[in-house]
Parts: sequence; C-alpha cells; structure tokens
Amino acid sequence: MKYLTQQSLHDLAAAAVSAQTTLAQIGLQNHMRTTDEKETVVRQKMADRLQVMRASVEEGCRQGNLSDSGLSGGDALRYDKKTGDQGGLCGQLQTKMIRNALAVAEQNAKMGRIVAAPTAGSSGVLPAVLFAIAEERGYSDDQLIEALFTAAAVGQVIAFRASLSGAEGGCQAECGSAAGMAAAALVELTGGSPQQAIHACALAIKSLLGLVCDPVAGLVEVPCVKRNAFSAVQALTAADMALADIKSFIPPDEVLDAMKSVGLMMHPDLKETAAGGLAATPTGKAAAQGCISRLT
Repeated sequence: MKYLTQQSLHDLAAAAVSAQTTLAQIGLQNHMRTTDEKETVVRQKMADRLQVMRASVEEGCRQGNLSDSGLSGGDALRYDKKTGDQGGLCGQLQTKMIRNALAVAEQNAKMGRIVAAPTAGSSGVLPAVLFAIAEERGYSDDQLIEALFTAAAVGQVIAFRASLSGAEGGCQAECGSAAGMAAAALVELTGGSPQQAIHACALAIKSLLGLVCDPVAGLVEVPCVKRNAFSAVQALTAADMALADIKSFIPPDEVLDAMKSVGLMMHPDLKETAAGGLAATPTGKAAAQGCISRLT
C-alpha cells in the first residue's frame, strides 16, 4: 500500500486507521519506500539512535562539570540529588522527565553525543519522556523504538507544513516541534489511537506557539537547556489530555500552519540571532561578554 503521508497529520492518522495500524508503522513503511532500505536495516538504525539517547541521559545525569562557556552544566545532577526517590513537587514521572531533559541538553552544550530530535537545541525532550515513562512502566526497547517511529512520522509533517529551525521559526519550531513529536509518541506508546496522537501533537505545539529563540551569547545553553525540561512536561500534559479524548479545537494541521505563520511574523531579533529577548537583557549581554573572554 502506498502511504507517503508526510504532508498532513490528518492524512497520516487516516492512513493508520484505514490500515488498522499505528502512526509508527505508517512512518516506518514510508521510510522504507523512500529509501529502499529493508525493515531490519531501518529498525537497527533507530535502535542505534535509541542507545545514543540513553547514553546521553546517563552521562548527563552523572556529570556536574560546566560547559566551556560556563553558562550551563550540573543542573541535571543537582536536580536528581535534590528530588531523589520522592519525586519533588512534580511527582516521580515528571521529575524523571525534567532530570532527563536537563541531562541531554547539558550534554549537547558540552559537545557530548546526542540525537537531534528534531534539533540539537531540543534534543532533550524526546529522550526525556521516553526513558522516564519506560522506567516507570517497564516498556521495552522495542516499544521505545516504535515510539521513535511515531515521533519521526509526526516530525516529517511538522517539517513540511511549518519548520524545525529556530532561525526560521523561533523556538516554537524546535522545542515546540519536539514537544509535539514526544506527545504523539507517548500516546501511541501507552496504547492511544492515531487520532489521539495527532491531537496530542497539536495540544503540545499550541501551548508553545510563539516561543522565541533568544540564546544568550548565541549559544544553545541559556535558556535552551531549561526549556527542554519545560517542553517535556508540556508533552506529557498534552498526551495525558489526548488520552482522555480531549481534542485540539483547532485541527492539528491548522495548528502547524499557524506555527509557520507565527514564525514568519517573528522579528529577526527573536530567531536565533541573540539580538532580542533574554539575550538582550543586561545580564544576557554581560554573560555574552564573559563567554567571549572565557572562550578566547
């Protein structure tokens, strides 16, 4: 059967329902058709990416050293020690997601190996939610790989209809897209339907619509590391709502179209130029000068 539904979340879900399968399987079949790769090869590649994600979480949770710029580092370890087994105010699942997101984003800032899912600046979101819920509920690696295929299928549509680039669409295009992908993945991983998955994606992106990209000193550290943690929690919230059959009033594809429109309307100072937002505050400017001195 010919799927190739990378242009519409509605069509992607409809194809899955028609074939009585999942978004993950539609995404997998689409990839195989466009690359001529065998299923075993594609699955192994995704398994390899899962292992890189796991290593980035584990390494990030162990390391307390700062990045070369001095702007980030150690927060994942600090948060993990503080919350411990009690789970902090957020409860154990959310606490693990926050820890994981900080860990991976800090690894990225320290030039560690990560999976850009969909970008380096938003790389903490997807592994944060997947490994946290797997730890809580005992999901296998094979199940997590399926969830990654779900995220990939949804991410392809986001890339087509909107953008994954902070320089083009602001941080809504990076952390927003990552949250939407993670929300859809969570829904299918926990037994939700394709329709619930695309509405979870829409709910997550709506909550981050208009988020600017304003990196202090032009580095993917402040506020990017902590935004990964907040975006992971947004994904969890969206997935939980969608699993309760709460839908986005604005259809998912229209949400993506709105994200593209908002990105186009954003001032260039708010799109990865470090010329506006938090980067333009007195503290942000002073930090940028300090980074220049530290790195030269």
